[in-house]
Amino acid sequence: MSTAACTRWGLEGMIPAAPDGTIRLGGLALRDHWFDVPLEHAGPDGEAIRLYAREVVAVDKLRDSLPWLLFLQGGPGGKSPRPDGASGWIGRAVKDYRVLLLDQRGTGLSSPLTARTVVRRGDPAAQADYLAHFRADAIVADAEHVRRALLGPDGRWSVLGQSFGGFCALTYLSFAPEGLAAAYLTGGLGPLEASAEQVYGATYEHARAKNAAFHAAFPDDRERLEAVAAHLRSNDVRLPDGSPLSVRRLQTLGMALGARSGVPSLHYLLEEAFVHGPAGPELSDTFLHGVHANLSFAANPMYAVLHEPCYAQQAATRWAAERTRPADFDPDVSPLLFTGEMIYPWMFEDDPALVPLRDAAELLAQRDDWPALYDRAALEGNDVPAAAALYTDDMYVDADLADQTAAAVRGLRVWKTNAYEHDGLRETDDVLDRLIAMVKGEL
Repeated sequence: MSTAACTRWGLEGMIPAAPDGTIRLGGLALRDHWFDVPLEHAGPDGEAIRLYAREVVAVDKLRDSLPWLLFLQGGPGGKSPRPDGASGWIGRAVKDYRVLLLDQRGTGLSSPLTARTVVRRGDPAAQADYLAHFRADAIVADAEHVRRALLGPDGRWSVLGQSFGGFCALTYLSFAPEGLAAAYLTGGLGPLEASAEQVYGATYEHARAKNAAFHAAFPDDRERLEAVAAHLRSNDVRLPDGSPLSVRRLQTLGMALGARSGVPSLHYLLEEAFVHGPAGPELSDTFLHGVHANLSFAANPMYAVLHEPCYAQQAATRWAAERTRPADFDPDVSPLLFTGEMIYPWMFEDDPALVPLRDAAELLAQRDDWPALYDRAALEGNDVPAAAALYTDDMYVDADLADQTAAAVRGLRVWKTNAYEHDGLRETDDVLDRLIAMVKGEL
């Protein structure tokens, strides 16, 4: 695109791409990278998949020799950020690093994992075997392949892991620490040995507390929520994709309560729940479209399929969130409680995007031969400089379990704070700034 075209389309911050494909945008220089990696790293001569990664560097440091920082996004199933300028944590990172935003296998521009691509694998058993190759251990093996391709066999880079990306960083420290110069974890001190049942036992408690805080902040929403639930119990309500909106699906809107930006959004959604239709009060199109946008897994079925397997190590999860669901979270109980970051088997019946994966998801839930995701002995002997932000009010990652993990990683420096929710890294550049200072020994 020419400079004149950039101006005509209102892209004054964008400079035409360089001959090598580099794009300049908002003070950043962006360049694409593609890699072919084995689907199964234990069988490197078998099927290959493609990985996409975006190199990001400050324009004024484009030609500088900078250390690399690999970013691992949350999820599972989350693609890397698409930056539009040198702001937030990316703006802070490019002061010190050349950043690589990796679309983890199955996400973004990497070989996609969707219901349609998975169903092509064959019967449910074949689908489940394929899906099992998308956990943290495979992501770390991918990262090592990319590191060697970009930096050479002896090059080392740092890693920043957000949420599930932090789980991946712990796996990296467990099995390939020789590739790391430093590790930063935000909201991602995953449980090393706790079972899925223990994880959900803790996170239901957090969801209960977040419900109380939400209704204390927006007291009128208690009545609104109960009115919506009563309406759903008495009427067949359909979302824009034709799927049913039940009370149990309504409850899962509570996933938003774990992010500071999600809390007001949920309030505003409930605020517009009803309109007066021909036969009386009915749920508004605005509300139903907003609910659908929040609940559909069409854009990320991997999250639903592999969420519980994130906690599976040599044991089956057997739908732990469903089995450990406390009685006060029952959809027929009043006052109604929102749930949190839980996946339930009935979602694979109610969400059209997940229905094709129902049988494969069931096989994954019953699978009991998962390989270990962490090596406790390696973590206890860790010598990679590392720092972590531990959010004490985190709805998704229990602080007590995170504390246990932190204590097991030799040399890990931990910043405990209630100043941010789980999405603190997205809120501000202060989180990463502090972690970098901690690794440098400045704090």
